[in-house]
Amino acid sequence: MPDTSVAAVADALDYLCLAQLYLRDNPLLARPLTPADIKPRPAGHWGVCPPVNRMLAALGPLQTAVPDGYDLQVLHGAGHAGPSALAHAYLTGRLGTAHPDLSPGETGLRELISNFPRDDIGGEITPMIPGHLHTGGQLGPALAIGQGTVLDAPHRLSVVLIGDGECETGTTAASWLAARALHGTGDHGTVLPIILLNGLRMGGPSVLSALSRTELTAYFTGLGHRPVYSDGLDTGQLRQALAEALADARPLGIPGTSSVLVLTLDKGHGAPARLAGTPAVHKTPLRDPAGVPAEFDALAEWLTSYQPAQLLTPRGRPRPHLLPALPRPQPEPGELPAPRGCVAASAQIAVHAAGRPFAQVVPEVLRARAEQGPFRVFSPDELASNRLDLTDEHGRPAPWAVEVLSEELCHAWAQGYTETGRHALVATYEAFAPIALSLIQQQLKHRSVRRHAGLAPLPSLVYLLTSLGWHNTLTHQNPSLTTALLAGDDPTLHVLTPADPARTAAALTFALRKLGWCTIVVAGKHTAVQHPLATVDEELRHGIAIWPHLTHPGAGEPDLILASAGDLPAEALTTLARRLHTERPEIRLRYVHIHDLTALAEDGTRPLALAPDAFARHFGTRAPIILATGGHPADIHALLGRRHPGPRLTVLGYRDPGHPVSQEHLLRLCALDDAGLWTLATTLTGTPKETPDR
Repeated sequence: MPDTSVAAVADALDYLCLAQLYLRDNPLLARPLTPADIKPRPAGHWGVCPPVNRMLAALGPLQTAVPDGYDLQVLHGAGHAGPSALAHAYLTGRLGTAHPDLSPGETGLRELISNFPRDDIGGEITPMIPGHLHTGGQLGPALAIGQGTVLDAPHRLSVVLIGDGECETGTTAASWLAARALHGTGDHGTVLPIILLNGLRMGGPSVLSALSRTELTAYFTGLGHRPVYSDGLDTGQLRQALAEALADARPLGIPGTSSVLVLTLDKGHGAPARLAGTPAVHKTPLRDPAGVPAEFDALAEWLTSYQPAQLLTPRGRPRPHLLPALPRPQPEPGELPAPRGCVAASAQIAVHAAGRPFAQVVPEVLRARAEQGPFRVFSPDELASNRLDLTDEHGRPAPWAVEVLSEELCHAWAQGYTETGRHALVATYEAFAPIALSLIQQQLKHRSVRRHAGLAPLPSLVYLLTSLGWHNTLTHQNPSLTTALLAGDDPTLHVLTPADPARTAAALTFALRKLGWCTIVVAGKHTAVQHPLATVDEELRHGIAIWPHLTHPGAGEPDLILASAGDLPAEALTTLARRLHTERPEIRLRYVHIHDLTALAEDGTRPLALAPDAFARHFGTRAPIILATGGHPADIHALLGRRHPGPRLTVLGYRDPGHPVSQEHLLRLCALDDAGLWTLATTLTGTPKETPDR
């Protein structure tokens, strides 16, 4: 293939990016440019586009040559490359497949350029642009996500475009070495990292750009990579460097040196000389070309330098000499089969697990899931601490379980794995899960956009939070992950708070079978109390159930309602319920267990939110309620919203003691000790009534 095709595609991408930022009419400069053709308020990002465009152009022939059964995936670490992704998807026709009004042609080109950034697509990389499995709005995880995509996928090559500013993030920095944790854990595909060493981040010079070539080589060599360099200006040399880097790239998990391609093209290449090397090139280098004559002249010269008529036909289609460097459209992956019988299968697991401790039943569930197909467990060096023994009879770790001391990497690996259609679990301490909060929220946003685009659901994002704060020191007490996620109103979020190990086994089975959910399972590894399983099916199906063995019979309003969410709350409140049955038998009790916190949400706001009649059936209309949760009481109040029962509801949960205390002291502080609960219950129900003389 001639290098001229690759160079022409790079020029076409550059032109389309610049046109999206600045033009509202005259998209191919068919007549002399006028101020009326220019957007009054240009918006978007130019700086990262030129190096990205050269890589997309150079990768095009490779993507075209990928044989059936193999996959080449490009991940953009810089979400600001939205104009590049849009331009590339337009030229290949993939954009028109998802958005018919953006098909290659005169109308599609005008729409692409004049209405950028469109409200329904945005100006950054999202799933609304076909072929993107990572929303790049947050810098840092792209390399780790790319590593996750090739785990157990020897047919896949993931090319990850990483900005030099992104290399300053902890997640990227950790990804280079942490890949060694994947040695010997399976047969994997290949990741080719490409560093866009353009010299600048948004506000100034990047740290990486301060290194000399010798220092840069030493840096990457020390990380176990052999750098291959290109300035991107010579198309032939860039293609040669890419071929060399690919030849030296090793599949993930294979010991030895693998390659990294370093593209040293200046940020914002092509911008007017007076702006080159300044932070002005990050967004729109010329701020007001419609109103400032000097800027107008500079923009006109800049646009015409690409000779768009030589790149695109008058109808807005790529000219024939571009086609060899444009990849053929790839078919979208097929839909995963919808899971069936989730409740029945999970309830059966609970029955099988009854009476056995966490340390037996939870590893058993994970081993069983690993036997059913592609599955991975990721944990930040906490499997043994969390009593998740996944070793074989010789003490060797399961090849599908990976530990590395970084919550961010565990999440990013799981994200890459699940976004390519496989199931995964992240198991970590409750207190340290919030480290990955921003990554979780970004993935939820990505999936929300996928749903909006009508794309098929993927395997659920599943977290197991154990080593709860109730049994840990002050530094290990932090249940705020669920607080933050519940505040986000994502309809796919489910926070499961099983009452005992059997229910935890059922909850994990259920969560790992579902598609399209984000499920947080909160379960203590120390739980010993077991509860009758008569309502497990109802808890799994509806997220809540009245426990009949602790509830007085009859349909009338009770005197007191006890509601637990979690294993420690269930242990505390069932102890209280039994004492009340014995010492205050005249008090009519109703006992409710909340298996999924989202069942408490306002009607219509979440899939499992109780309808008004069901809410009244569980929580009455007049009786005082004691609700105990393992998390922050504020979570419950926020979920209830406008249907909050008001003063008749008392919510008990974790309160930060502010200094180290014993576990018994923490329970007393949170009023979840036996004495505190008894005092509260008897106060709410009043003094015992005198038995009348007969």
